[in-house]
Amino acid sequence: MAETTDVEGVEGSEQGRLSRVLEEEVTDLETPDVHSVSMKLERAKEVYREYGGIQDKPSKGEVILWCFYGLCSYFLHTVLIPILFPLIISQIFKTPEPWQGWEKSFEGFSCTKKDMEVYQGLTSKLISVSNTNFSALEWTSVSWFIGIILSAPVLGIIGINLDYGTQPQLIAGAVTALGAIFCLPAGFFKTYWIFPPYIAAIVLAATVGTASHTRSLGLMVRGFVGSTIHKSEFTSRQGIASRLSLYATAAGFLGSVIFSTFTYHMLRGPDEFTSLWIVAIFSGLMWLTGVVHIFTANRPSGNSTISPNSVPKTHVVSIFSYPHAAGSLASVFLSSMTTMSIFTGGVLFLVGQLCLEPRTILFIWLTYFAFPLLSLPILHPLQQFIRADAVKMQLLGFLLSTVITGFGLYYRHKNWQSQHVLLFTAVQSTANGVLHAFGRNLLLDCSPPGKEGAFAAWFSWVRALGTCVGFTLATAGAGTIGRPFGVAFCASIFGILVLIFSNISNYEGAVAAGNVSEHSEKEYENPDQTASA
Repeated sequence: MAETTDVEGVEGSEQGRLSRVLEEEVTDLETPDVHSVSMKLERAKEVYREYGGIQDKPSKGEVILWCFYGLCSYFLHTVLIPILFPLIISQIFKTPEPWQGWEKSFEGFSCTKKDMEVYQGLTSKLISVSNTNFSALEWTSVSWFIGIILSAPVLGIIGINLDYGTQPQLIAGAVTALGAIFCLPAGFFKTYWIFPPYIAAIVLAATVGTASHTRSLGLMVRGFVGSTIHKSEFTSRQGIASRLSLYATAAGFLGSVIFSTFTYHMLRGPDEFTSLWIVAIFSGLMWLTGVVHIFTANRPSGNSTISPNSVPKTHVVSIFSYPHAAGSLASVFLSSMTTMSIFTGGVLFLVGQLCLEPRTILFIWLTYFAFPLLSLPILHPLQQFIRADAVKMQLLGFLLSTVITGFGLYYRHKNWQSQHVLLFTAVQSTANGVLHAFGRNLLLDCSPPGKEGAFAAWFSWVRALGTCVGFTLATAGAGTIGRPFGVAFCASIFGILVLIFSNISNYEGAVAAGNVSEHSEKEYENPDQTASA
C-alpha cells in the first residue's frame, strides 16, 4: 500500500506541475504578443501532451514500420526455433537406422531414405546429459524453456522502462538487436552444448521485441482515436486496432513463408549443417533489419517525466488489478499452446508416420503460412459487418481449432489424403492468425493509459510460454497424433469455456481501464437532462 501511495504522490505532483505550467501559459496569453502567441500555444500543447498522455496520430511511415517488424520477427516462433534449430542440432549426430529400415515409415508406408533420416535425426534421443537422454526436439524445448525463465525478470524491467522515461525504446531495441546477433554464429561450433545459450538469448530478445511491438500498437490506437473515448466511438477503436493487428499478423506469416521455403531448399543440399547455418544467419539479419522499428518508435507515455528507478516493482503485476486483462492472458496462453501443438504434432505425424512426399510437406508449409495472407485481410471487413469484438473472434479461432483436432483424432488411424490435409491446413492457419491478432487486441483494450508496457510484457511472456508448452507436448508424443491433437482439443475447449463463463469482455475491460467512458456525447452536451432522467 505504501508503494502504491508513493506512485500516486508522484503522479499527483506531476498533475499539479501540469496545472501550474498551463496556468502560466494562459496568463501570458492574456496579454498576447503577436510574435510569440503561436509559440506559446505550441508550448502549452506540448506540455499537455507530455503530462496528459496524449498521443500524436501515427504517420503512414510509422504504421508501415510497425507492420514491417511483424514481417521480420513473427517467424522466430514459427520457423526459427521450432523448425530450424532442431534440424541444425540433428545434423551434429550420426542418425541410427530405425528398426523397420530406411525405406518404410513407422506405419509401413513407403518412404525415402532422406526423409526418414531427417525424422530419425529429430526424434532419436542421442543427447546424453546426467544419465538422461534427449532428442534434438527435446533439447530445443529445454533451451526454449530456459530462455522463457530468464526473460521473466528482464521483461519486468523492460515493462517499467517502456511505461516510464523519455526514451523507452532504447533498452528494448538494444536487447532485441543483441538477440538477433546470436543467430549469426549458430553453426560456428558443432556441439549441442552451445545451443541452450544461443536459443535462450534469442527467446529472451524475441519476447522483449514482442513486448515493445505490442505496446506500440496500443499507443498508435490511442493516437488514432484518443486516450478516453465515448461509448459510441468504441466500434471505431475496435476497427482500427483489428485492421492494424490483422495486417501485421499477415505480414508475419509472409516472413514465415520466406524462411520455411528457404529452410526446405537448404535442407535438400549436400552439406545440411552448413546450409541450415546460412538460413540462421539470414534469419538474424532479417530480424536485425526489423529492429529499426523499435529504435524509431519513440512514443513516451504520460509518465515520461517519472524516472523508471522511482517506480515500485508492483507496477509490473498491476495487470492483476484488472480482471478482464488478467483473464485475457489465459486465452493467450491456451491459444498459443493449441496452435503450436497442432502444427508441430501434425508435421511430425505427416513426415514420420504417413511419410508424405517432401514436395507435399513444402506445399503444406506454404499453405499454412501463405493462406493467412489472403484470409486475414478478407476477415476484417467481415468482422466489421457482423460487429464481432475481439472475444467473439477468439471464440471463432478456438472453434476452428476444435474442429480440426476433432477430425484429426477421429481419423488418426487412417491414411490422410494430401488434398484433405491441405484443406484443413488452410483452416487451421486462419485460426492461428485470428487467435494471435485478436488475443493481442483484447489485452490492449483492457490496458489503462500509462501501463501499456507492463501489460504488453505479460502478453509477450505468456504467449512465449504457451508456444513452448505446445511444442514440448507435441514433441514428447512424436510418433502418434493422439497426444498433440488431444492436448490441443482440450485446450481449445477450455479456451472457449474461459472466454464464455469468465465473462471476459473487451468493452467492459476498456471501461475499467479508463479507455472508454460509459457516457455518450449527448450526455456530456446535456448534463442537466441526463441528471433529471
